[in-house]
Amino acid sequence: MRPALLLVFAALPATAQAAPHTSPAAARQVVQRYYAAIEGGDFRTAYRLWDRGGQASGKSFAAFRQGFAATAHSKVIAGAPVDGDAGMSQRWIDVPVDVYAVLKNGQRQHFRGRYRLRRVVEGVGAPPAQQNWHIDSARLGRVG
Repeated sequence: MRPALLLVFAALPATAQAAPHTSPAAARQVVQRYYAAIEGGDFRTAYRLWDRGGQASGKSFAAFRQGFAATAHSKVIAGAPVDGDAGMSQRWIDVPVDVYAVLKNGQRQHFRGRYRLRRVVEGVGAPPAQQNWHIDSARLGRVG
């Protein structure tokens, strides 16, 4: 791991590190793990944090990985999750973010927006993995 990854996890409060898999804090952690995986070059893990094994990203794994080919570093500052919506057997939550990236050519980028996460409610017969938060969609816009 690169040292920057350790800072991302070290900055998490102790209560967030032990958050139940269905809590709002756990949704925020998914977004933080997503960017930690990208920063560490673990694109397979990052892809799998998207719903339906990565399919919710709208890209094949190869296209997803290629989308980060010019990125040297990235980090996320994830805000407090905002309750999204509740369906009969599903829950959604929005995690506001500021994303900072440095491209391999040295250019710096800043994006702001939100990630919407989804999970299936416990007790409806879904496998345990579907009861955890997964990224359903993202809306990010460039700042500046």
